Amino acid sequence: MKKIIILLSVFCVGCKTQSVMVKPTGLVVDKAMVVSAREEASKIGVEIMNKGGNAFDAMVATELALAVAYPYAGNLGGGGFMVYRKANGETGTLDYREKAPLAATKDMFLDDKGNVIKGKSTTTALAIGIPGTIAGVFEVHKKLGSLPIEEILKPVIELAERGVIVTNKQEKRLNEYRNELIKINGVNSLLSTVFKENDTIKYPALAATLRRISKNGRDEFYKGETAKILVQYLQEKGAIITMEDLAKYEAKWRTPLTFKYKDLKIISMPPPSSGGICLAQIFKMIAPYDLEKMGHNSSKSIQVIVEAERRAYADRSYFLGDPDFVKIPLKALMADDYLKQRMANFNFDKATLSSDIKEGNVNYNESTETTHYSIVDQFGNAIAATTTLNAGYGSKYYCDALGFFLNNEMDDFSTKPGEPNMFGLVGNEANSIAPQKRMLSSMTPTIVEKNEKLFMVVGSPGGSTIITSVLQTILNVYEYSLSMQEAVNAPRFHHQWLPDLITFEPNTFDTKTFDILKSKGYKINEKTTPVIGKVDAILVLPNQTLEGGADFRGDDKAVGF
Repeated sequence: MKKIIILLSVFCVGCKTQSVMVKPTGLVVDKAMVVSAREEASKIGVEIMNKGGNAFDAMVATELALAVAYPYAGNLGGGGFMVYRKANGETGTLDYREKAPLAATKDMFLDDKGNVIKGKSTTTALAIGIPGTIAGVFEVHKKLGSLPIEEILKPVIELAERGVIVTNKQEKRLNEYRNELIKINGVNSLLSTVFKENDTIKYPALAATLRRISKNGRDEFYKGETAKILVQYLQEKGAIITMEDLAKYEAKWRTPLTFKYKDLKIISMPPPSSGGICLAQIFKMIAPYDLEKMGHNSSKSIQVIVEAERRAYADRSYFLGDPDFVKIPLKALMADDYLKQRMANFNFDKATLSSDIKEGNVNYNESTETTHYSIVDQFGNAIAATTTLNAGYGSKYYCDALGFFLNNEMDDFSTKPGEPNMFGLVGNEANSIAPQKRMLSSMTPTIVEKNEKLFMVVGSPGGSTIITSVLQTILNVYEYSLSMQEAVNAPRFHHQWLPDLITFEPNTFDTKTFDILKSKGYKINEKTTPVIGKVDAILVLPNQTLEGGADFRGDDKAVGF
């Protein structure tokens, strides 16, 4: 009898039953939902599903509507990642990340002495990688879409022609970036103009570009008139992207990175995203600790999470890059024994110093200004997609003839091993520049299953803080029983190995927590930081309705039916 009791208790370790249904605080709908950075984009995605389209049709519409309504990060001139789970449980991921041009070289951002030339990888035309967004949405549509592309793009084109009303936050962002936009594009460029809250910005050039793409398909962007206009513009500005670069670009289906955390199955993005692997490492390192008992955002739970983050980001810096170019020891990095050994020198009395943490011994970058959206359709399909230009408005190069900004994604390569990029992320040889190579990313679109059923769709912008924002949102729901909206609203913190600082959202944590952490040797950064993540997520409630979590830190909005 004793044996049976022991077996049962072992079997139930890590199971978590929520007997009481947490009261939802976000939008709840019965059938389908889109949560994105702008209400206009969420509405268009939902409109497509209302017409009988599926989540994949809605993805195409939402992604391109964000290029109109949210040019800060939504784009035609950038790229992204998508994770999906079909109603039958089948999963997959699509990589439509930008690539380095054929003429790119390893040392293209260094001077004669081998030092990084400040600004060359962020604010010159050489910073622009080959865009992947249009290839991505057409690839999704070809494989999984159901409505004609013309029908999907129609409301997006209408939005560009009708125009988008400027929000308070958008006015502030345009003001903040105006000098940079004028410096690169001149005073007559569309977004160099002064726009105030409640003004309407119309995008006729973007509408014309989308109309050509709607008529001629994917090749319009990569081989057609649009490609010719784009390459001429880029070369005038000093970029090295050619017609051949565009013609060679392909989006790529990859095998999802999946792992278990207690009774959850987490499905995330594999390299060249560092998101899934870092998430897996952190979840596995914190699994032995009882976070629920420690309490939400308590000094103890912060310590455990920070120490796991510190070790995962050290590994990220050393091992990760484009898997088509470098061998990545994924299995070894996710092995339980390895991660147990990584946490072996952690104790609650004293902070581990990042200078004492190097990459682990195993055998064998990115934007504050990205945008994420989550979709669940009426058929039970789910999509988590994150797309980016890298910095806010990307490279700031705006092609007025085509109506969109171009990325400055080349900065996400390691321009020189050991040198931090604009987000302070340090890279190594694995992420060095090479022609046709995809740069490492932190984007972490993620889908969570519980008991083999869809449980959560989640993701965030925020450069290096994306991974930690996704992690904390999942923990907030699962360990701390917050509603989806509460989980998204909750204050966040972040550590990325180097610099050796815990960054907290300003004015959201109590000073007692800081005092305890400081007494153990932790360095605290609570100065005005950019927002730590901007999560848009969907939770499937026990009664199978959907709760949206739209981040109040932006103009984000959940829409559904």
